[in-house]
Amino acid sequence: MKNILLFIIPLSLVFGIDQAIKWFFVINNFNYDGNIISLVLVYNKGVAFSMFAFLEEWLKYIQVALLVAIFIYFWKNIESFKSYIIPAGIIFGAGISNVLDRFIHGGVVDYIFWHYKFEFAIFNFADIMINVGVACIIIYTLLKKNTKT
Repeated sequence: MKNILLFIIPLSLVFGIDQAIKWFFVINNFNYDGNIISLVLVYNKGVAFSMFAFLEEWLKYIQVALLVAIFIYFWKNIESFKSYIIPAGIIFGAGISNVLDRFIHGGVVDYIFWHYKFEFAIFNFADIMINVGVACIIIYTLLKKNTKT
């Protein structure tokens, strides 16, 4: 039960925060032009940097299948899952939120645009949380290897 909560709580928090922010932007059609970061509402039909946008309607089903496949892998390798349960919850919460956008809005709701000294792709809170989750897994893995040697 404890392991399930360690997965469900970060998943729910990331999902809830991300959806609340996105709905704020969608309902208010919110935009802010800043010097370093602008907040600009866009609907990304692809993935990072709008790649695979040509897959259109199929992309959301591919992403659902990918999330299910990763979850099945973790379920079958439960000991690995336990080692990364909190970051996995963070990643799944963010991934589910972005996929839900595709079903509701026709694309992922993005709104953060970094344009100081260079222009970066427009992204959202869920994208940041996916990177945080992956970074946690990498750091944990490296620390785990160092303690074994």
